[in-house]
Amino acid sequence: GNMVEWCLPQDIDLEGVEFKSMASGSHKIQSDFIYFRKGLCFGLACFANMPVESELERGARMKSVGILSPSYTLLYRYMHFLENQVRHQLEMPGHYSHLEAFYDDKKGVLPDSKGTPTSQQPVHWLPSIHRYMYPEMKITHPAGCMSQFIKFFGEQILVLWKFALLRKRILIFSPPPVGVVCYRVYCCCCLANVSLPGLGGTVPESKPFFYVNVADIEMLETEVSYVACTTEKIFEEKRDLYDVYVDNQNVKTHHEHLQPLLKINNADKEKYRRLNDQRQMLMYSQEVGEDCSSCEEDLFILFFMEQNNRIFQTLLEVSASQDKTLTADHARGMGLDPQGDRSFLMDLLEVYGIDVMLVIDNPCCT
Repeated sequence: GNMVEWCLPQDIDLEGVEFKSMASGSHKIQSDFIYFRKGLCFGLACFANMPVESELERGARMKSVGILSPSYTLLYRYMHFLENQVRHQLEMPGHYSHLEAFYDDKKGVLPDSKGTPTSQQPVHWLPSIHRYMYPEMKITHPAGCMSQFIKFFGEQILVLWKFALLRKRILIFSPPPVGVVCYRVYCCCCLANVSLPGLGGTVPESKPFFYVNVADIEMLETEVSYVACTTEKIFEEKRDLYDVYVDNQNVKTHHEHLQPLLKINNADKEKYRRLNDQRQMLMYSQEVGEDCSSCEEDLFILFFMEQNNRIFQTLLEVSASQDKTLTADHARGMGLDPQGDRSFLMDLLEVYGIDVMLVIDNPCCT
């Protein structure tokens, strides 16, 4: 099995990190990277697999080198360092001087479980695994994760957007490599950004849990909202752990009342067309050299944030009005389909506790 070979500081609780930093099924691939959550911290680990002529190691040496931090947003900066270090550890096991120097340079103060700083420092660790050698698989990682996300899911991102905005428990399954799938978790969370002040203080936070495995089941049982990915097919059978299950490009839910949200309607198609138009304009402006500061990630996040803000601005205005009546015109003004998005709107009002009366008529036969 997996084991923690080395870490700094030595008194930190790393229980289970050896399984979080090496995805189940990684023995089939040559290299990968993996984001995960450990308590209040986030981790990034780089994995590599090298054939060796050793009976003790059963023909393969596999290691992950990772770091923990209170935030995941800057971890990508150390990806190159971690990739180099895991390769170094495969070729020269037991030499930790570079890792020690990195730790001494970057260490800070971690909050404890109550959110107050403690003397414990950010962590560096090295889990190690020895299994039989398996056939190698070639992997390429995407250059732009938002671009990859849009190309991969197509119009289905509008289905994911609704589930993310409703703060559902979203679980993404994929066989290894899992690095690209961790990006999808991040992109999913970006769909639900809202920048209106004072909205939904009681609404659960949309938490990126990144990679999870069977050791996380107990923790997931207590979560009301999250986005995560796994390489373990057994999760599909554990329906009480998730609301939405994504297998490749197939988005599904076992909750009957959420089934209508799986259908792509005309308003969704229009939003997807607008998103692609904006992407094309951005690419054109970059080609002709007019705009080098904007990037696709900013465009993507801003597109959905503006869409979300427009929806909630309208809902809050209607709830503050005298008759509190939400009409088909309001729905169209929010960029929604009055009929196709009716159940989505009803769920939205309930989740965010907005007091509005929905008077969108049922479609009549024409």
